[in-house]
Amino acid sequence: MLDESIRGAIPVETGLFKQITLTFNPWNERHWLKARFFDNPDDETLAMTTNYMCNEWLDEADKKVFETMRQQNPRRYRVAGLGDWGIVEGLIYENWEEKAFDIEEIRKLKTVQSAFGLDFGYTNDPSAFFCGLIDKTNKTIWVFDEIYQKGMSNERIAEEVTKAGYCKEKIRADSAEPKSIDRLYDLGLSHIRRARKGKDSINNGIDYIQDFHIIVHPRCVNFITEISNYTWDTDTKTGKRLNVPIDDFNHLMDAMRYAMEDFSRGGAFSFE
Repeated sequence: MLDESIRGAIPVETGLFKQITLTFNPWNERHWLKARFFDNPDDETLAMTTNYMCNEWLDEADKKVFETMRQQNPRRYRVAGLGDWGIVEGLIYENWEEKAFDIEEIRKLKTVQSAFGLDFGYTNDPSAFFCGLIDKTNKTIWVFDEIYQKGMSNERIAEEVTKAGYCKEKIRADSAEPKSIDRLYDLGLSHIRRARKGKDSINNGIDYIQDFHIIVHPRCVNFITEISNYTWDTDTKTGKRLNVPIDDFNHLMDAMRYAMEDFSRGGAFSFE
């Protein structure tokens, strides 16, 4: 869209040329910027990588931050310090891809059903609303929309869900907040229900979702960020991976698990 929007003529004698400058921090190696500008460069693209060592304005205290990072967290240093593309180790979900798709066309498939999940947050964590289309027969999840904001009251959540057109859908929400669920029901989310948590529900839900291929629409940027960084936790003493997810990048991941409960235990519904 940016390429198509450039207009106007530049006199040759000025030595100038039309250009678009993109600056970004490369955290995720799956990002489309890597594929577009670094993996498949063309003769009209100049791709440059800079890092903190290029910044002449840093003082010794600033540089010490990166030196400490280099010693204590070398993987993060390669990305945040040196500007390398992030390769996240210990990912929980590797069965996914970012790809545009026609939502209405997917909805028409006879084996597809909808799934909506809600994870509550407020001050420090966002409230996260997951919207997916599920093909249990062909083991595919299409992630087509999201709501992801901090500081949302129940009234604001109901407003945003309604504005997005999902107030009449069946929603599975975090059972840790029954008062919020009851309030959202009173505010018009008439099919909201508590998620059926139980022993090992997190790992069981993860195991179930790992059998699916997850296709994420590019507009779901927060989902892409989370699934790209949602990893198994590490024992701080031994450095070994634990069979427990990190308590981070997990808001939409939890909402997806809640939404998938009806498929793992029955009781799903469709758009029909």
